[in-house]
Amino acid sequence: MSAAAELTVCAVVITHDRRPLLRECLQAIQAQTRRADALLVVDNASSDGSADLVREEFPQAELMALERNEGSAGGFHEGLKWGLERGYDWVWVMDGDCIPTSTALERLLDALGRLDGLPAPVMLASKVLWTDGTTVNGMHPQNIPAFKIEGGIDLFTAGLERGLPPLRVATFASVLFKREAIAKHGLPLKHYFMWSDDTEYTARILRDDHGYFVPSSVACHKSPTPHAPWDCGDRFYYAVRNGLFFLRSSSYRPKERVSHGLVVAEQTRRYLLNERFSPRSLGIVARGLRDGLLNRGTEL
Repeated sequence: MSAAAELTVCAVVITHDRRPLLRECLQAIQAQTRRADALLVVDNASSDGSADLVREEFPQAELMALERNEGSAGGFHEGLKWGLERGYDWVWVMDGDCIPTSTALERLLDALGRLDGLPAPVMLASKVLWTDGTTVNGMHPQNIPAFKIEGGIDLFTAGLERGLPPLRVATFASVLFKREAIAKHGLPLKHYFMWSDDTEYTARILRDDHGYFVPSSVACHKSPTPHAPWDCGDRFYYAVRNGLFFLRSSSYRPKERVSHGLVVAEQTRRYLLNERFSPRSLGIVARGLRDGLLNRGTEL
């Protein structure tokens, strides 16, 4: 038996009003060639009967039904906390519209046996596709990771040779977190609600620790469209506000903060162009700037 086979894994799924996709997600988790040792569903106050679906069709799953929608940040905060408190070696997280292929978890854990001298990881991330395969190499544009170069070109090259490029940032779509990393770096920040909560958290963990992209592990993110940030309407408020929160965090180094600031500025420019500088869009950006600069909404 391999060392990876002896590790315990808790799968955590966050959902809000995605009943049909939630069923597909949970069925896919149950069909894994390497089964998770536990499954937790965090229901963000769904109004479509998602909690009843879990109770009736997946009785072996644990259900955490939140009284109000705490966003992806709040859901993943509670889910990772649950896995940490129960002592699982790894916590495997995803949204309820993320459908892992049958070997997704097995391939993530197999990476632990292919390090061959690479630093031991505290995080492993799957390749995430969109539904129709029309995007670049089929990858979902919202789930394309960023890679770590500052550890040295030799380390990056060694990772590529093993099919395990070193990660700098990833999203919460089929990602494994090691228990020790959660204990060391804490939990996702609830006050982000949505947008950049995964970026901040994975950047926080991987600033000084190691993680790898595992392209042989595949999941499908079944969002309605592979929408760009500037196509998200009123929710763009969180992109602006949380972008400013992120710039003051220690998750990125100073040079990285500059790059991130430029990204947020470009996203804002494209959002306003897309919305034709409508009064509503200008108000959304203004509120995001105000609340981000004044640090509003961090009371959670």
